[in-house]
Amino acid sequence: MGKINYYLVNSSILPPVYSKVIEAKNYLAAGEASSATQAAKMAGISRSAYYKYKDAIFEYNGESSDETVTVNAKLKDNAGVLSALMNELYMAGANVLSVSQSVPVNSVADVSVTVRVTDMAVSTQDMLENIRKINGVNSAHLSD
Repeated sequence: MGKINYYLVNSSILPPVYSKVIEAKNYLAAGEASSATQAAKMAGISRSAYYKYKDAIFEYNGESSDETVTVNAKLKDNAGVLSALMNELYMAGANVLSVSQSVPVNSVADVSVTVRVTDMAVSTQDMLENIRKINGVNSAHLSD
């Protein structure tokens, strides 16, 4: 098999079918369509057009691809502490991508929360300071 070449192209110069394939893929990914046939119909393309291009066209979102941080925190084993941390992330405008929490040892749990910070209303340092002020957060820091 030969080498695969990729090009980054402005979608406005492409035939509409490519955008429709992306639209159909998004319907499937979001669960709005239960099958490729339904997704293709919703996007206004044939099923064969969808299958022809689905593995060759991908949406590029360069604005948010690398703008993530991981918050590492030590939380007291009290009801609502993790919920308060998540609420603070929500209030900051961070988009939670993953959460990992250990079983508490000596009434303290390690928590790692990876967030997308692209559309945040505050700086990451302000967000971190607000997290540290939460009752039950023993410590918090950012890692890359």
